[in-house]
Amino acid sequence: MAECGRVDSSTSSHTMDKSITLPPDEIFRNMENAKRFAIDIGGSLTKLAYYSTVQHKVAKVRSFDHSTKEAAGDKLYEIAVQEEVTARLHFIKFENAYIETCLDFIKDHLVNTETKVIKATGGGAHKFKELIERKLGLKVDKEDEMTCLIKGCNFVLKNIPHEAFVYAKHADSEFRFQTTNPDIFPYLLVNIGSGVSIVKVESEDKFERIGGSSIGGGTFWGLGALLTKTKRFDELLQLASKGQHSSVDMLVKDIYGGSYACLGLTGDLIASSFGKSATADKEFSNEDMAKSLLHMISNDIGQLACLYAKLHNLSRVYFGGFFIRGHPVTMHTITYSINFFTKGEVQALFLRHEGYLGAIGAFLKGAEEDNPNQYSWGENYAGSSGLMSVSPDMNPMQRARSGTFDMLEMDRLDRQLVNLPLLQDPSSYIPDTVDLTEDAHAREYWLYCFEEALDGVVKRAVASQPDIPEAVERAEKFRQKYLHKLQTLRHQPFAYGSLTVRSLLDTREHCLNEFNFPDPYSKIKERENDIALKYYQNAVKSLEELSWEDRQFALVRGVLAGNVFDWGAKAVSEVLESNPEFGFEEAKRRLEDRPWLVDSFDQWLERLKGPPHRCALFFVDNSGVDIILGVMPFVRELLSRGTEVVLASNSGPALNDVTNSELQILTERIAAMDPVIDSALREDRLTLVQNGSSSPCLDLSRLDKVLAMLVRERQTDLVVIEGMGRAIHTNYYAMLSCESLKMAVIKNSWLADRLGGKLFSVVFKYEVPAGKPQ
Repeated sequence: MAECGRVDSSTSSHTMDKSITLPPDEIFRNMENAKRFAIDIGGSLTKLAYYSTVQHKVAKVRSFDHSTKEAAGDKLYEIAVQEEVTARLHFIKFENAYIETCLDFIKDHLVNTETKVIKATGGGAHKFKELIERKLGLKVDKEDEMTCLIKGCNFVLKNIPHEAFVYAKHADSEFRFQTTNPDIFPYLLVNIGSGVSIVKVESEDKFERIGGSSIGGGTFWGLGALLTKTKRFDELLQLASKGQHSSVDMLVKDIYGGSYACLGLTGDLIASSFGKSATADKEFSNEDMAKSLLHMISNDIGQLACLYAKLHNLSRVYFGGFFIRGHPVTMHTITYSINFFTKGEVQALFLRHEGYLGAIGAFLKGAEEDNPNQYSWGENYAGSSGLMSVSPDMNPMQRARSGTFDMLEMDRLDRQLVNLPLLQDPSSYIPDTVDLTEDAHAREYWLYCFEEALDGVVKRAVASQPDIPEAVERAEKFRQKYLHKLQTLRHQPFAYGSLTVRSLLDTREHCLNEFNFPDPYSKIKERENDIALKYYQNAVKSLEELSWEDRQFALVRGVLAGNVFDWGAKAVSEVLESNPEFGFEEAKRRLEDRPWLVDSFDQWLERLKGPPHRCALFFVDNSGVDIILGVMPFVRELLSRGTEVVLASNSGPALNDVTNSELQILTERIAAMDPVIDSALREDRLTLVQNGSSSPCLDLSRLDKVLAMLVRERQTDLVVIEGMGRAIHTNYYAMLSCESLKMAVIKNSWLADRLGGKLFSVVFKYEVPAGKPQ
């Protein structure tokens, strides 16, 4: 049911290899704070899981008491870098040959654990039970293999957005990652180990083995060994990848001279596996026999899976187990089989972290008292290896190391994340506008762009901690880490799912946090917030002097001009660094004249002549001029119309984006000089919430649960999304069930050119859902 068989005789001589030198900082990270363990031991690979607490720095802002003049001079707030402890799950995969060395390392570095038991699953758990108990001094508590597998599968489907993928051998991108439906149930899991188990999963705790077969991975390995004298599973697959099955298999055209049209059978279809071996008077190559055997078993499993999927009316079919393990040859043959038998109605789905399901499930069984499923978890790109290249041309030792992840880290998030209730169809929502995995030209440009920007990020990271001498050393380590990630993504763009501008930005933020640079733009934000506040009253006064129609245009133009102040855009950061006096009015002059690149302003103006919206949800972007002189006057106008407003800002820092804690302080200061904002706050018509993210982009399928509840309670009927990261790189095509407004200035010349515009082109996209009168 799990991984096939035992370690073969060719490897038994080094099953207890002690010679490996482990790089502990990269593999068994944070072991001194490990709290709980689980292990899944298969025929050739061991997967270890443990929970640890991670101490890292976070930037906290605290408001000064401005009621007394001597409180803090002119400072708006203070920034304090504090230590914070968060929870992290670690999952590590290594060959069984190194298990004793790994156990010795764990024993030597285990400091604070209160654990007395290690949860274990997999066929090898019994074999290594005595060794584990002797080395670690922990009692091995064996868990049911299938239960662990299902628990692990549920966990990754719920917490990792790009977990499932379709394999397309001849496409530009082999891996086509799927949007995971918010409701992951029901699904069919086809686990191909020594044999095959087919499991119907209906809920977190309800599943049933509805079928299976004795013809599985063990059959391929066993018959393959008899036919080719090749003992290693990976070597058999390597042979199969080079073979021609038609030399051994009897095809339809071998019988009928071509296709059998009246039955819809093409000439190249296999009529009889190994059919030619009975009559041909010749020797067959090992490669051809291995390929024929692989097709025979894959087709049998594929047809069986299709029949069960149809019988139980299930459209989601995931494949896993030792037979799959990221091998392109097996994924391709399974995919072909499923496509053939269902006529394309069902897709074969594979999982990025398929090799870890048992270990994750065993860990979750041991952690039930902490109820880990009540939290949301996020993949830490800084500590995860990424899906590796799976070329069959690798030698067997490389191949064995490259099936899936070598390391996976999951961080527990502060907020429980859910879908925005206003998504028109959550199951088809894709946050990202461009998939760089499939667009080679765009991928090369953006990878180059992020490499070019690295010096500036390092410089700002050091400048954010001027009084800490070792900041320079940490910043250099950050540079090397992120550069290595970019190089990996250049060769393996599918490493962390679909490669997008958002994932490149998020990976950078994860690496910055890894080296304790929680908010490199903190001082820039503080300075710009302080300056912008001084101009707020004059800006509002100027707007109030305009006619109603002129004011609506000035308000929109103000939001767009404010959005120019984005330190994440190279074209802007260079201007801001070379000309500190660059201001709001100058930004307005930089904007293109109407008609804009995308221009729905006339429709928006017409809508404003109608009744006010009940409630507007506004996803804000940058600190300083953007939020204070651009967004706040726009919000003020909505409030004056009788519309309630919910301002959603980042939970944690990213670039110069305003965070919720900063926005609370800024709004209080604005309220002190603006009665409209003050009364709206006191009457709860203006509400500030966290969005649950620490990213410069926006994934509407992973938002703070409190925000989602508020959206429902307030009967929100307008969503405003501002900024290039949130409205262009993500959500440009997002379909909502209410009116939406997407506003951004294109601050990247390459992207502007691709969209048919120029630098500082404007996107003003007002959308009304189909069927709703405008």
